[in-house]
Amino acid sequence: MTLVEVTPLAPEALPTAALRAHLRLGSGFAEDALQDDLLQSFLRAALAAIEARISKALIARDFELTLSQWQHPAGQPFPLAPVSAVTSVTVIDDTGTAVLDPSRYHLSIDPQRPVLRPTGTSLPVIPKGGRAEIHFTAGFGAWEALPADLAQAVLMLAAHFYEYRHDTALSAGCMPFGVAALLERYRPLRLGTPAGAAQ
Repeated sequence: MTLVEVTPLAPEALPTAALRAHLRLGSGFAEDALQDDLLQSFLRAALAAIEARISKALIARDFELTLSQWQHPAGQPFPLAPVSAVTSVTVIDDTGTAVLDPSRYHLSIDPQRPVLRPTGTSLPVIPKGGRAEIHFTAGFGAWEALPADLAQAVLMLAAHFYEYRHDTALSAGCMPFGVAALLERYRPLRLGTPAGAAQ
């Protein structure tokens, strides 16, 4: 399984001004934007770290999921939530490409475990050596649409990266306690039932 971000976030989609205010950096000066590139790099790092921790896309954008086989023939769970739309599903073999008619599948919307489900009993077979490509949109929307606790977690983690940008002694995977506490309720539950199976 390979997940690729098709439309990376544009600089204007990032809450640069909000992070500047959070850090209490000076404003009203001609040099206000001098650190914007640096602040945006920490915002991107914070977003990536939080998205990996909670398996959710925060700011909406397009992704491509490539699979060599379905997790379950009755439904393929998405690695990210929330998913708002499936643009296309393509099954590819060694002779060409076949795009599936949208009437053959539908998105089962769930804030925790969205699933691509067949209209019939099972998703189409992926040929041996072939693959399926799913193009979809995931995320809460623009920055302003984020739940307040997630937005606060992003700013806190980006500020942490900013304050400790010269510190290389932090252990791998560390997450400040305040950020981890805000994220806890968004972490996915690991249940025994396969996510793609009908429930």
